[in-house]
Amino acid sequence: MKRQRWFTPYLLVLPAVVWVLVFALWPFLNTVVLAFTDARPLRPVEFIGLENFGRLFQDERFGYALTTSLVYVVVCVPLLTFLPLLLAMLVHGKIPGIGFFRTTYYFPVIASAVVVAIVWEFLFSGSGTINAALKFFGLADRPIEFLSDRWLLIFCAIGLTVWKGLGYYMVVYLAALGNVGRELHEAAAMDGAGAWRRFWSVTVPGVRGPMMLVSVLICVGAMRVFTELYVLSHGSGGPGGRAMSLVMMIQSMGKGLNGQIGYASAISLVLFLLTLVPLAVVGILNNRDAIAEMRATRRAAKITRLARMTQGAAR
Repeated sequence: MKRQRWFTPYLLVLPAVVWVLVFALWPFLNTVVLAFTDARPLRPVEFIGLENFGRLFQDERFGYALTTSLVYVVVCVPLLTFLPLLLAMLVHGKIPGIGFFRTTYYFPVIASAVVVAIVWEFLFSGSGTINAALKFFGLADRPIEFLSDRWLLIFCAIGLTVWKGLGYYMVVYLAALGNVGRELHEAAAMDGAGAWRRFWSVTVPGVRGPMMLVSVLICVGAMRVFTELYVLSHGSGGPGGRAMSLVMMIQSMGKGLNGQIGYASAISLVLFLLTLVPLAVVGILNNRDAIAEMRATRRAAKITRLARMTQGAAR
């Protein structure tokens, strides 16, 4: 049997380390540096300090993009946190044909986001299926401009994101529901708890960890939304660019020979800091829970010790 050389583990992890350094860490550090410059293609780079960040407060396009991204987060997080959980509870049971329903709900996840967005564009365009149905049933006299109005466009994109993400997060919750003991539901039912009460008191605490993970993933994904809004608006960002997301604005500012790479890098850095907020919130909540659990353990140990001392004194 050959002896393992000391550098073998390092050789195994070397490709991953190189990949992270070249394609993740270096671009990130380069973006941070460019955010403080006036970098443009084919021009010498000049350091301008915080000028790009000051410009953000005066750029109404940044205000629109930030509003769009925040609305996306506020609407998507609760919808994609609870709807997949309810869906997972529906398909969690072992009934004939349940595999078909699980596959059906998961199918949008494997479909290309661009293809799905094109399908939704066909549905919600002025001459699309939705407007034709509304006209057929007499609910609208003229086509509703779903994709030409700022807020209608944003909510159409949100609907697309929610529909496409349901299946993915449903699978996460299906795995989590397997760890929620059936006996807990039976005990709660024997105590007179209804379905709604069992949901909040048994199911939700049982999947609390995966629920927090799902919320963070949705929050970060919603903050970085691009494809849905880009395809539905044909790359324009809606009327006047007011439905543009932060990522769309970064792409718009940085592309072409006249691209403002420094300014786009500053927006990228702001977006990175915004995505850290949900991670910080989850970290604080986990730390608070850990402290509470530690205090409860100490309190239980103290009570046990006092009980033993009392028994010893009685003897």
